Amino acid sequence: MSAAQIGFDWPPRVDLGAGSFFVSEANREAHAVVTTPATWPEGKLVLTGPPASGKTHLARLFAAAESAEILEAPDLGPGRALPESRAVVIENADRLPSLAQEWLFHLHNRLRPEGLLLLTAQTPPARWPLTLPDLASRLQAAPVARLRDPDDALLAAVLMKHFEDRMITPDERLVTYLVRRIDRSFAAAADIVARIDRAALDRGAAVTRNLAADLLDSDRAEG
Repeated sequence: MSAAQIGFDWPPRVDLGAGSFFVSEANREAHAVVTTPATWPEGKLVLTGPPASGKTHLARLFAAAESAEILEAPDLGPGRALPESRAVVIENADRLPSLAQEWLFHLHNRLRPEGLLLLTAQTPPARWPLTLPDLASRLQAAPVARLRDPDDALLAAVLMKHFEDRMITPDERLVTYLVRRIDRSFAAAADIVARIDRAALDRGAAVTRNLAADLLDSDRAEG
């Protein structure tokens, strides 16, 4: 088997720097709020959005600016020491284990009134499975910044970023074609780029509009 026929599942390089975050009408308001924490009431904010919408990217921009500690909610538990940082990011807060609710309640109180707390989730706190009333009331009172599904400009930028993270430089016509053909969602953009990359490796072919058309036409035939 030739080298061209062998495909490797190398993880994509992900650039989470400020310069790679593309601001459009779909995320302008959320970007403005997240990057100005001095305006957050009581120093807390919940950032929501669909999968792959840029929540982690924005959270990393905030963390870099404020030297914040970043924690994953599913990893939290009652025996964990509270972070000493004055700024904390809790990712995937809607997946907080029930046993960690009291821990988050104590963290929330420790950060008041001088600290900063940013929580990311797909849904607002009112829809989280919180059973600790004191925590639920405090988080439901937090302001919510929402990332919406992408407009054309943002979808094109997201596609370009996914290609670049995989070290692929696509033809501009390919990106324009994909914007018109795929579902208007961040998940769809991530999926089609991953599939194009995989197909190109498997076939030993270049990343082209024709390759993308083959994949999308196949989807339509199977549907």
